[in-house]
Amino acid sequence: MTDTAPPYISNRPLRPARRPAKQVRAENTPLLREIGYLVRNERAKRGMTRKMLAKQANMSERFVAQIELGVGNPSVLSLDAIARALTLDVFDLLPAVTLEEARRRALVHLRQLPVEEIKSFLNAFARMGVAMPTARDQRVALVGLRGSGKSTLGAMLAERLDCPFIELDKVIEREHGASVAALFDVYGQATFRRYERDCLTGVVAGNRSAVIATAGGIVADEATYGQLLDQTHVIWIEASPAEHMRRVMDQGDFRPMAHNRDAMHDLVAILAARAPLYGRAHARLDTRGRSVTACVDELAKIAQDLLTRL
Repeated sequence: MTDTAPPYISNRPLRPARRPAKQVRAENTPLLREIGYLVRNERAKRGMTRKMLAKQANMSERFVAQIELGVGNPSVLSLDAIARALTLDVFDLLPAVTLEEARRRALVHLRQLPVEEIKSFLNAFARMGVAMPTARDQRVALVGLRGSGKSTLGAMLAERLDCPFIELDKVIEREHGASVAALFDVYGQATFRRYERDCLTGVVAGNRSAVIATAGGIVADEATYGQLLDQTHVIWIEASPAEHMRRVMDQGDFRPMAHNRDAMHDLVAILAARAPLYGRAHARLDTRGRSVTACVDELAKIAQDLLTRL
């Protein structure tokens, strides 16, 4: 009789079976692509890198990249985390519904409200259709990406108009005792934008005449940008992406492009996302390939034209 060796039994614990990757159904692909576009566009408006968004949303940069590319399938909680990091409502990251669907949903919700509340809503919507008087006085505000020339041209314009030149970022730094970069790092974008809005309110209240240079991302906050459009004459200072990058490097300010190999790609994306917002300005000045003297001469003409329309 031949002896048979006992079977080998390992003492190592068995590893749990690897969970298969979550499959994306074909019918979901267009929806995920639209969500990805919205996330990518809103991030770019705020001048945030993908790494910054991932950190604030407490998720991996790889997963954020998959969502933006339309191949990641985020849960509701993941999408809510991204929305919070972008200071948005989660519904802002969902594709818009048709007009008929929006009407249907609105009617469903309205039917659940008391009559008096419905009346107050209707009155509020009626007032939205009436043009409200604005008081821009002699204030001119310059918007545009960092490196567009707002500080240089703004100071020269203020001298020609014989009025104060105010850099909103410096007002914020003075009021809160820290650099803009530090305020962003410590308190986040949402808090910084609140500081920005408060300081703008103070600047407008204290100056009937001024040239105000704003931060590039001010247009991403609807409330603050709306206030700027209502209370100042806004001029968009344009430049090419290459000029923006060169001027920013000359200034030694790489925020938020520090340690980012895709800095130029991100800058182009930011400019593309913000262009429709900058386009709401009352006037624009294209500085591409032009001397400072030529630019300030045209800027002065644009400003005088706006101020004489009062």
